[in-house]
Amino acid sequence: MGFEEEYQAFLNSHLQARTGERLRRLQEGHNQAEMLFLKQVWWPLFYHFKYLHPEYEVDNFKDGKRYLDFAYIRPAIRLCFEVDGYGPHLKNISRWQFSDNLERQNQLVIDGWTVIRFSYDQVKEKPRRCQQIVQQVIAQWLGDELDQTSLSFAEKEVLRLAVRNGEAISPKEVENYLKLSDKTVKKVLSQLVDKKLLIPASGIKRVRSYRLGNQVKHPIR
Repeated sequence: MGFEEEYQAFLNSHLQARTGERLRRLQEGHNQAEMLFLKQVWWPLFYHFKYLHPEYEVDNFKDGKRYLDFAYIRPAIRLCFEVDGYGPHLKNISRWQFSDNLERQNQLVIDGWTVIRFSYDQVKEKPRRCQQIVQQVIAQWLGDELDQTSLSFAEKEVLRLAVRNGEAISPKEVENYLKLSDKTVKKVLSQLVDKKLLIPASGIKRVRSYRLGNQVKHPIR
């Protein structure tokens, strides 16, 4: 399916799973800026919305609730993506409201979230730059540890492909991505399995797909 179909299915699945205030916030809070972020930034990178949650509810530092534009959640990974519009309300914000907004973001960081903010103008006018930032922040979860294991260029690129896809990858996908021969790809995949960075996802005698090993899913701080 293309963006429109996938986007509608993504939104409907979250609408159907919510009730009360969580449902109201999604209905009222997910607007043009959020949809544009998905269309111009997220979709061209991943072509799916796995692990992404719109208007995600978190505990507020004042014992209330607040909602993130998007939360990207995987084992040991919590990323917050915010799209900020520039309008009259920003000019009228009080000094206390300004301080409160900063404290809210600080609390997210303390609670283990990585917070990435884009302006609506950035998403609209410079989507490629926004894509690069998203790629960089997600790729960092491979951690410095991977660089210290003397991985080859091909091995690192295979892991980045697996992180980007968010699902199992096939040898054929790796061939097309790296423009390498079938023999070379099999060797690279075998090396990553030996290092426990990939594990077979399907197939026994002949592995048809691979997924990230648990070692890769945990960030190195």
